[in-house]
Amino acid sequence: MTTDIAPSIEELRAHLARANQSHLLAFWDQLEDDARTRLIDDLAAIDFDRVPGWIEQYVRHKPNFAPKGDIAPPRSYAFDDTIWDQAQYRLIGEGLLRAGKVAAFTVAGGQGTRLGYDGPKGCYPGTPITRKPLFQVFAEWLLAANRRWGATIPWYIMTSPLNHDATVQFFESSNHFDLDPAHIMFFPQGVMPSFDMTTGKILLAEPHKIATNPDGHGGSLRALAASGALADMRARGIEHISYFQVDNPLCRVVDPIFLGLHAAAPDSSAEMSTKVVSKTEPAEKVGVVAQVDGVTQVLEYSDLSDELTSARDPDGRLRLRAGNIAVHAISVDFVERLNAGGACHLPFHRAEKKVPCVDPTTGRAIDPNAPNGIKLEMFVFDAIPLAGKHTPGKGSIVYEVDRVDEFAPIKNADGADSPATSAALQTERVARWLEWRQHPVPRRADGSPDCVLEVSPITAMTKLDFQSMMLPEVNPGAKVAL
Repeated sequence: MTTDIAPSIEELRAHLARANQSHLLAFWDQLEDDARTRLIDDLAAIDFDRVPGWIEQYVRHKPNFAPKGDIAPPRSYAFDDTIWDQAQYRLIGEGLLRAGKVAAFTVAGGQGTRLGYDGPKGCYPGTPITRKPLFQVFAEWLLAANRRWGATIPWYIMTSPLNHDATVQFFESSNHFDLDPAHIMFFPQGVMPSFDMTTGKILLAEPHKIATNPDGHGGSLRALAASGALADMRARGIEHISYFQVDNPLCRVVDPIFLGLHAAAPDSSAEMSTKVVSKTEPAEKVGVVAQVDGVTQVLEYSDLSDELTSARDPDGRLRLRAGNIAVHAISVDFVERLNAGGACHLPFHRAEKKVPCVDPTTGRAIDPNAPNGIKLEMFVFDAIPLAGKHTPGKGSIVYEVDRVDEFAPIKNADGADSPATSAALQTERVARWLEWRQHPVPRRADGSPDCVLEVSPITAMTKLDFQSMMLPEVNPGAKVAL
């Protein structure tokens, strides 16, 4: 079904009957005209020709994503390895930035619910001293990058239907953080219908409204095309996309070394590349990048056996330690190829959730106290094995970076990946940069900094920017923002 066709109610009933979803019109005769219009719009957004296949594959069955084949660590370029020429690839990446060939792309569809925050996650105060919103941290990266490389790096921000308006309003009220709004584009991600986990029927949220859920960060690849963002990139001469998710305040929004590797390394397809950090322990809940029968891909931690997760090399390090941090370099050509034919069909991942709905027979509202629905999402990393399919001997570049320099996510209110752990990592990063300059930093008996430190990307994008700076004295217990 498409929105440019207005079917009669009889045609609509016949179409739904073929997909065994006639119940979606159960309340049609009771609806006012505007409610009917909203329901038709919801129905028109669903590809009902594919619904029976989704139900059979993902609702009636649970797909098994456990890896099959020979599993090995990926070939990677490590930040602390001297056997490859970092300077060479930095120059290549800087050339792409100066030529205006790179765009920044933030996936920001999430809410701050798990953080106890009422609003888009990107509006959450993510720095330890000045409490800058995450969006502001990334905006300052772009301001610094634009000045350094003398180019305009456009910023594409994927929201969700739930937080789109609030995100746009936040930027407007913040004067777009001094960026030119002509070079920022917002667009919402797509949605998928939610299914009853017992019957496979699409759930109704209200008599006139389909129960839907965002289609996952993998939906970003088709949203780029559907929104017109991809066409806008083409018009601007963009060739490569710097992809990152909104919850990591240490993310390098554009990284010339990574971009250079992605675009020019001899084993790169220049289609999709990924950053990793070394896992801290077997139980760390991050996907791992590995080679399965020679093909680079991301394996979810929940799909790995304890034996694989815990296996170690002779030097004692985890064998599968390349933790996925959701930072990628993706070519515009690759995204266009994935969307050829009008859709980007990555595999769906199934999640059992509690989905409020209405009984299609009685209209009674149901607020379940146990999972009753199946939500389907796509994951962006499932595109990695497709990189290089048409370039034999080339594939997805894996670049291992320093966790303290680049990965301090804010996902949970407490415990791992919380504001507290992120603040500690942000402080540790600045402390190491200061000590690299031989500048004293007070530390406690356990080695942690006895202070709180923060640096804006406008002040320093990497430790190299500390080389010629006047640095402040840092006393025990001090809070210092640079």
